[in-house]
Amino acid sequence: MREDTPLKTGLTLGKFAPFHKGHQYLVETALAEVDQLYVLVYHTDLTSVPLQVRAAWIKALYPDVTILEAWDGPEGYGDTPEIKKIQEDYILKKLGDIRITHFYSSEFYGDHVSKALGAIDRRVDEPRSFVPISGTRVRAELFQNRQYLSDLVYRDLIIKVCLLGAPSTGKSTLAQALAKHFNTVSMPEYGAEYWRANQVKRRITLDQFEEIAPEHLRREDELLLQANTYLFADTCPITTYVFAKDYHGTAGPILTRLARESEKRYDLFFLCDTDIPYDDTWDRSGDQKRQWFQQQIMGDLAQRRLPYFVLSGSLEERISRVAEILAEYSKYGNVLA
Repeated sequence: MREDTPLKTGLTLGKFAPFHKGHQYLVETALAEVDQLYVLVYHTDLTSVPLQVRAAWIKALYPDVTILEAWDGPEGYGDTPEIKKIQEDYILKKLGDIRITHFYSSEFYGDHVSKALGAIDRRVDEPRSFVPISGTRVRAELFQNRQYLSDLVYRDLIIKVCLLGAPSTGKSTLAQALAKHFNTVSMPEYGAEYWRANQVKRRITLDQFEEIAPEHLRREDELLLQANTYLFADTCPITTYVFAKDYHGTAGPILTRLARESEKRYDLFFLCDTDIPYDDTWDRSGDQKRQWFQQQIMGDLAQRRLPYFVLSGSLEERISRVAEILAEYSKYGNVLA
């Protein structure tokens, strides 16, 4: 490019609630045509997914864009002169000295905003023929419209539920039952599978413990793309960490890091109680050990300052309790509200 060639600077804006493939088509069209692209992301009450998360999706998928966060954006949306003026004034104030040459949208407001900016009106797929989707449709039916979301976004919208507890507290049975109840998928306990395949005299090494959590999370990430609103995980790296501490008195750096990251990976934690009969199979160490291990898990959760719900009673009672909590829960909402 010659030095005297003026730069093409693009702008697009929206709530991106969520950021779907129609938005991606818009952004990719803009990136192919301009030298610099700004994306103005608005705060909104349409979704509990915060602005920071929605902006992070865009930045992760398109590192070259510049994000502008519109926390104080006007609430009004419409085609009246008053609302248009409020929107235009806000956008111009937000941009400051940034000169926009191309305004990208798929909406009617492309006309008046581009004129206010003195920019070219680039309307992209306004009839939604290339990507026939809207944020309203995705919010209404997430699972049915998952093909219109990137893997990154879809995984972030699934509510991840982790079931914890000592051996023989009903985690596996409950995870499968919950998946059936909610018409979704459950993640089996990979650590138990690995232990059975690799144990020598009922032991595995500290280095072997390092292999469990990465594979568990890899499989879980694959399952998230099949999940319908919820994924129920039979344990997580936190459980593996407690097992490593019980076996060896310590845990390796990989497992320690993944257990710490799991504190934020999952939305809700449930601790399965020891109030059901002990199932004394060959790979378990007795009911007394079950009680000890349950105390270790509870101590670890307390040390992490990690809130959880205790599930007691029959399978049906446990399913009912989980359903009751999920009915009140909002992704990215306040778990204690």
